[in-house]
Amino acid sequence: MCISDLERRSARKRFTLADHVTATAGVECRKDSEVIDETAAAYKDIDAVMHAQRDLVEIVHTLKQVVCVKG
Repeated sequence: MCISDLERRSARKRFTLADHVTATAGVECRKDSEVIDETAAAYKDIDAVMHAQRDLVEIVHTLKQVVCVKG
C-alpha cells in the first residue's frame, strides 16, 4: 500500500459528506461519498505551503477553483 492510499483512507474516515459539500460550495464538482478523499481539507493548505517557500517564489496571481473533475 502506498502512502497516498493511506492518506486517502484517512481522509475518508476524517471527513463527512457534509464537510465535502460545505468545502466545495461554489465549485462545480461531484458531491457524493465516493469523492470525499478529494475534499480540499484533505490537502495541505496552499497558503501555508506558499508561505513556507516565500524566499523561493513570488505570488503574482491567486486562482479560484471553479471546477473539479474526478473519475
